[in-house]
Amino acid sequence: LEINWIAMSTKLEIESHDVVRLVLQFCKEHQLNRTLAILQEESRVTLNYVDSVEAFAADINNGRWDAVLKAVSYLSFPDAVLMDLYEHVVMELLEGREAQLAYDLLRMTSPMINLKQSHPDRYLRLEHICKKGGMDSKEWGENGKEKRRAKLTQVMLPYVQAAPPGRLLALLGQALKWQQNVGMLQPGVKLDLFRGAAKVMSEAAEEFPQQIARQIKFGTKSHPECACFSPDGQHLVSGSVDGFVEVWNHSTGQLRTDLQYQNDEEFMMHDQAVVSVAFSRDSECLASGSQDGKLKIWKVATGQCLRHFDRAHTEGITCVQFSKDSSQVLTSSFDMTAKIHGLKSGRMLKEFRGHTSYVNTAAYNHDNSRVVTASSDTFVKVYDVKSSECILSFSPPPPPHMNEASLVSVNSVCFVPCDGDRGPGDERIYVCTRSNTVYMMNLRGQVLKAFCSGKRSGGDILAFAVSHRGKWLYAVAEDHMLYVFDTETAKLEHLMKVCEKEVIGLTQHPTRNMLACFATDGHLTVLVP
Repeated sequence: LEINWIAMSTKLEIESHDVVRLVLQFCKEHQLNRTLAILQEESRVTLNYVDSVEAFAADINNGRWDAVLKAVSYLSFPDAVLMDLYEHVVMELLEGREAQLAYDLLRMTSPMINLKQSHPDRYLRLEHICKKGGMDSKEWGENGKEKRRAKLTQVMLPYVQAAPPGRLLALLGQALKWQQNVGMLQPGVKLDLFRGAAKVMSEAAEEFPQQIARQIKFGTKSHPECACFSPDGQHLVSGSVDGFVEVWNHSTGQLRTDLQYQNDEEFMMHDQAVVSVAFSRDSECLASGSQDGKLKIWKVATGQCLRHFDRAHTEGITCVQFSKDSSQVLTSSFDMTAKIHGLKSGRMLKEFRGHTSYVNTAAYNHDNSRVVTASSDTFVKVYDVKSSECILSFSPPPPPHMNEASLVSVNSVCFVPCDGDRGPGDERIYVCTRSNTVYMMNLRGQVLKAFCSGKRSGGDILAFAVSHRGKWLYAVAEDHMLYVFDTETAKLEHLMKVCEKEVIGLTQHPTRNMLACFATDGHLTVLVP
C-alpha cells in the first residue's frame, strides 16, 4: 500500500509501514504499551528504530541490560541474535548472583525457549549454572565478558537504525507551517487536526467596525454582486457580475491560492452574473444563484460542482440559504416565488407563491418550520414549510416622514440572532424597507423597534446585517454611509463612509468584529474596529 501526497506539482510516495512506524514511535514515547503491542501484532510492522545507535551500542558495551532489553522489545532481530543476547544476559545475571531473575529469563522468554529447542546443550549448561546459584568470572572462558559484549554489539548494530524522537508530531508541525506559508492556514488559527479544517473561532467581544482594514479590487468591468463569510470564519466568498465565484483570504485580501483550482485559475463559475451565495453550516459546501435562474452547489475544497439546478427559477435568484441539516436549499427569485430544492433528489420540493413582485429575500426560521419572504410588493409573508401555505402576510409601515398610504418595497428580512429558544410564533425579525428605517417586528406584523437613519432624502437603506451576537445592527444606505445602531436602544452609535458608488450589500463575520461591504465601485471592503 502506498500513500500519494500531491502538492505544488510534486508527488511523494510514502510506504504504509513507515506511517505505522510513526504511530508506533508515538505509542512508545507516550507509554501506550498495550496499544503498541497490538498494533505491531496486527500490522506485522515493528518499530525497528532507536533514538540513537551510539547510545544503544553504549548500553550493550556497558551492560545496561534493562535499557537494552526494553529497546529490543521494539526491534526485529533474527532468532540466533536474540538467543545470543539473552544467553549473555542470563550469564551476567548469574555472575551477579541474581539467580532467580536469570532463571525467570531462562524459563519464560521466547529466545530462551527457542534456545532450548534448537541448542539444548547450551540451554542445559545455563540451567545447570542457575541451579548452582551463580557462576564465577572464570567461566566466561578465553573471550571474557567484555569481548563477548563487543561481539554482541557488532552483531546487533546492522539490524538497528536511528530515528529522531517525536517524528509524528514533528512532521505534523512542518505540514502546518507549510500550510501557513502558502496561505492555507491563517496566522493564529486553531486547527481541528482530525477534520483537517480550522476550528470554529471563539466569539470575540462585540465592537462595531470603525475603519477600513483592506479593499479587494475587482476588474474594471466587474464588481461583486454578493458575498458571505463561511460559518467557520475562514473564507470570504464573492459572486461577481461576470459570473465568477471566488474564495478570498479576508485577512490578506488575496485569493485563496491554496485551493488548487483557484491556483490553476479554474474558478467556480456561472454563465451569467452571480447574485446570491451562501455556505452550508459545516462550511464545506457553497450554494450560488445566478441572474438566469440557475442554482449550483459546490464543494469549496475542490471547486467541484456537486449539484446544479438549471431551471431552479425562471428569473434571477435573489437569495439562497441552506437548511439546518444542509440537505435542502431555500431560494427566492425575481420570478415572484420562493422554493426549496432537495440536494439528494435534485428536484424542487416546495414552492411558496403569493407575491406580486420580486421576492428579494427568503429566510428559514431557527427550527426550519417557517419560511419568511420579503418582496418588492411591500409585503412580508410567513409560510408553513410542511404545507407551503401562507399563514400570515403584512406590510411594514412607512417611516414617519412619509404618507401613511405610501407603499415601500421590502428589501430584505432576517431573524433576530439568539431567538432560537422562542417558539415559531414568538420569533422576531429585522425588516429592511426601501426607506430610511429598519424595523424589528414579530411574526404577527407588530413593530417592536425602529432603527432610523434620520435622513429624509438620500438616506434610504439598501442592505443591513446584524453583529454575531446581535448587539449591533449595521445598515448601508444610498448615501454610501454605514449606520451602526444599538439593538437594545435603537440609538445610532456610529456613522462612516464605506464606498464611492452605490452599495449592493453587507455581510457579517460569524465570530469576529468584521464586516464586508460590496458596491458597484468594484470593491469588496473589509471593515474592522
